Amino acid sequence: MQGEASTIRAVVRAVDADGAHVEVAQGGCGRCHEKGGCGGQHLTQAFCSGPRRYYVANDIGVQVGDQVTVEVAAGSLRRGANLAYGMPLLGLIGGALAGKALAGDAGAIIGGGLGLVLAYWLLARKTRNSPVDRQTQPRIVARHAPASEAVPR
Repeated sequence: MQGEASTIRAVVRAVDADGAHVEVAQGGCGRCHEKGGCGGQHLTQAFCSGPRRYYVANDIGVQVGDQVTVEVAAGSLRRGANLAYGMPLLGLIGGALAGKALAGDAGAIIGGGLGLVLAYWLLARKTRNSPVDRQTQPRIVARHAPASEAVPR
């Protein structure tokens, strides 16, 4: 893993054999104002309200109600965004260019639509059939004592 991983605080809401469902009160990595921060908090504030739930690996055996730190491998957010946004965009542009070459403006519209649909289909197939990489999967790395149990310094 290269670079520094992003972390965020969360509360465990459910646990199963492989992982845990965690609830994050804020969006993004919490490093929005730092150099190299992802800016994700601003994005999630624009589209989401209230806490968000995520499924993460539970390698340390946390229980429901635990306050935890979730870590996301450096670069995995960028790679995921590149796939989720880049592949459909390339499909749209590529289909439009091919359609225009074959049938003019009407072909560009149809080709762009077909390219977009094909890109989404390929993306869904790729993500559904790819094995889970434990190195890049978000995971719980620390458990924190609730405020009522914290020992004063």
